Amino acid sequence: MREYLLVLCVAAGVTYLLTPLARRFALAFGAVAQPRSRDVHAVPIPRLGGMAMYAGVCAAFWLASTLPALSRVFRYSDVQAIVLAGGVIVLIGIADDRWGIDALTKLAGQVLACGVMVLYGLELLTLTLPGVGAVSLGPEGVPLTIVLALLTVNALNFIDGLDGLAAGVGAIAALAFFAFSYSLASGSITSGVAQDRITSPALIAVVLAGACLGFLPHNFNPARIFMGDSGSMLIGLMLAAAVTSLTGQVSYANLPPTAGLPVLLPLLLPFAVLAVPFVDLLLAVVRRTRAGRSPFAPDKAHLHHRLLEIGHSHTRAVLIMYCWTALLAFAFVAVSLWGGPLPVLAVVGTVTALALGLSSVPRLRAASTGAGEGEPR
Repeated sequence: MREYLLVLCVAAGVTYLLTPLARRFALAFGAVAQPRSRDVHAVPIPRLGGMAMYAGVCAAFWLASTLPALSRVFRYSDVQAIVLAGGVIVLIGIADDRWGIDALTKLAGQVLACGVMVLYGLELLTLTLPGVGAVSLGPEGVPLTIVLALLTVNALNFIDGLDGLAAGVGAIAALAFFAFSYSLASGSITSGVAQDRITSPALIAVVLAGACLGFLPHNFNPARIFMGDSGSMLIGLMLAAAVTSLTGQVSYANLPPTAGLPVLLPLLLPFAVLAVPFVDLLLAVVRRTRAGRSPFAPDKAHLHHRLLEIGHSHTRAVLIMYCWTALLAFAFVAVSLWGGPLPVLAVVGTVTALALGLSSVPRLRAASTGAGEGEPR
């Protein structure tokens, strides 16, 4: 655990220190987000924060390769695949942040980055299904890997609409996935190489969490820099890579019999950990398709926009999204690992009630004010 903490701190520290340099470069390069009708910021803000995040990721992976325990992860090609594919997707994001490439070109670039990841050996190898057991994937593992990565990349890209939102959601999702991988890995490495908690999925998740946490102080409201597509797509790619890596290295044989969800984790985990971004993505696609527009056509009807419309402040809307993300992610991980649903459901019920109450504050205040205005004086 100490090596994981060290790697997290390095990813956070390097990202934090390099973000001001990325901001200066963005200003000189012309990668600046001008206010538009669908945006919530009122002044131009530089992008390209993803460059600093990618540097923090690379620095953390380099440090991990020199540490006694974590260096064993590099026997696999997972980290190399992420570094190369991440570099591709960051370059695509930089081009979009600077020149605004069209949706189809961006999608083609995302497919290219996912293809690089698969080419270097990071793909879905097996799926564990209820009543069937482990199913080995052949050639169909490649398209499944690419589809999973594309969904995750675009879910994070769509949710990046408020200061600190994508970075915070990415950090929460990565920490939840790390908690799952770290707890599950003990004694369950299928290769038999390392019977401990050192796995590439856990390393990928903790490095991503560090990069997000290091960027967040610069990006929280009021933001001094945006991560841009170079950052949001990198987060999505690394989360998808962590899930993909998990399917090839960890078996679920050691889980308690009462834990029914883990057999579906390769399919469900990314959707549970990123439930809020995925719901936002699904609603956006349905909304835009019904209106006869492209699913990638931007609008101002995302979940975070709706929170602002009902009266929440910028900061409170972001914190509510954090709350929902943490609730869904960690509740799913807890139920999956420890089975016994009653304690978990009690906590989930309490937090859900608090989250719903917090989300409804503006409407309750408005209703109260309206009732007060109608009273005789």
